[in-house]
Amino acid sequence: MGNKAAAILPQLVLPSNELSEDMAFFTKLGFRLDNIFPADDPAVAIMSGYGLHLRIDKGAACPAPNIHLLTDDPEALAGAERTLIAPNGTTIQLLPRSYQLQRPATQHKFEVRQLQDQDPWVIGRAGMLYRDLIPDRLGGSIIASHIRIPHGGPVPDMVHYHTIGFQLIYCYKGWVKLVYEDQGPPFILHAGDCVTQPPEIRHQVLEASDNLEVIEIGVPAVHMTTIDHEMTLPTAQIRPEREFQGQTFCHHRVAAASWKPWRIKGFEHRETGIHQATKGVASVQVVRPDQSGEKPQASSHDWDILFSFVLKGSLDLQVEGYALEQLKQGDAWVMPPGLGSRVVGWSEDLEFLEVGVLG
Repeated sequence: MGNKAAAILPQLVLPSNELSEDMAFFTKLGFRLDNIFPADDPAVAIMSGYGLHLRIDKGAACPAPNIHLLTDDPEALAGAERTLIAPNGTTIQLLPRSYQLQRPATQHKFEVRQLQDQDPWVIGRAGMLYRDLIPDRLGGSIIASHIRIPHGGPVPDMVHYHTIGFQLIYCYKGWVKLVYEDQGPPFILHAGDCVTQPPEIRHQVLEASDNLEVIEIGVPAVHMTTIDHEMTLPTAQIRPEREFQGQTFCHHRVAAASWKPWRIKGFEHRETGIHQATKGVASVQVVRPDQSGEKPQASSHDWDILFSFVLKGSLDLQVEGYALEQLKQGDAWVMPPGLGSRVVGWSEDLEFLEVGVLG
C-alpha cells in the first residue's frame, strides 16, 4: 500500500481561457511551471507549489475551484490582499496556518436542561452519542456534553489532541480506558473519577464498558481536534509534572477522595485537584448534603461560568427572580455570576457536579 501511494501524484484540475494569463497569476503566487504542452499551441500547463500540483487545462470542462493557502505571513505573499481571483476564476484565499483559539465573551444567563426534555442524541466523533447540556453554549464560551457509548469494547479512536482553554472528562457511569502523553501506561477511569485534559496533550480512548456515560466540558465551545499520526501512546517518558500551556494533567480518583465542608453550610464536597492543576483557571467539585442539618443560605459566585449536573438524587433550587426549579438525576444548569440562589430542598442521596471556569 505504501509503495503504491508513493507512486501516485494527485493533480487539481483548473479550467483556462488564456493559459499565459493563468500561468502568470500562479507564478506570482510562488508556483513553478513543471510541464507545458503541446509545444506548438500550449493548452495544458502543469504547475506545482506548496504541495499542490495544478493542471491548468484549456479543455477542462469543470468549474473553477476555491484554494486555501495557509500561511502565518500573508503579507509576504500578497501584501494586504487576502482573497485573490485568477483569470480563470479560481479563488485563492489566504488563511492562518496556525490555528488561533477564539474565546468569545460569555453571554450569561440562568438556564436549566432536564433529561426528560427528550433531546436527541447525535452521533459524534468515534461513534459516540452526544446530548448537548447547554444548547446555546452561552454565546460559544462553553460546550457541555453528556456522552454515552451503549455497547462496550474497543473504541475506534486515534491519538489526538484539542486546541482548547479547558477540558474536563467526568466518568458518570461505567468505565473507560484512556492513555495520555507522558502520564504512564493506560488506566481505567471509573464512575466518579475525572481527568482534566490540558491544552494539546495527546491522548486516546482505548476501551469502554457497556453503557458508558461521561460528562465532558470544553471551553470555548468551538475548538480544533487534531489527529497526531506520528505519536504512539503510551510514551516512553513519564512526566506528571509537565505543563501543557500552563496546566498539568490531573487524574482524580473517587476511591482516594476525602470529603470536606463546602462553601455553603449544610453541604460537603470532594475536591478534585483541578483548581491547582489549572492554576486557578477552573474548579471541579462533587457536592452532597452533610449530616449537620444546617439550613443552606443564599449565595452567588464570581466565576465567569458555573455549570452543575445532578449525578444522583434530586434538589429544589430557588433562583432570584425565577420560579422554583425541581432538578433530578441527569439534569443540568448554568448560573450567571452575581445571581443569588439557594437550595431549599433535596433528597438524602443527592450528589451534583459543579464546574467553575474563569473568563
